[in-house]
Amino acid sequence: MTTLLAVALTVLISVTALLALARIYRGPSLIDRVVAADLLLSTMLAAVAVEAAVNRHATTLPILVVLSLLGFVGSVSLVRFAVREVA
Repeated sequence: MTTLLAVALTVLISVTALLALARIYRGPSLIDRVVAADLLLSTMLAAVAVEAAVNRHATTLPILVVLSLLGFVGSVSLVRFAVREVA
């Protein structure tokens, strides 16, 4: 059952990442691309968390924290850049 759950989560995370990459490639505006990049980073966080849960270790917790901070800082800086472009 655990293996089946891990495979299902891997498939779902892969599909989510592919859809986010498609939105980054096709996004008509900068805001669409920023949201898709944030979704892709959240997908990466989910993948690392699933790997940590399946292998039952907490050594990847610092990686999760750094990735989440990177996502926050990246989103805020890109939104500030987008606001300057519009105004």
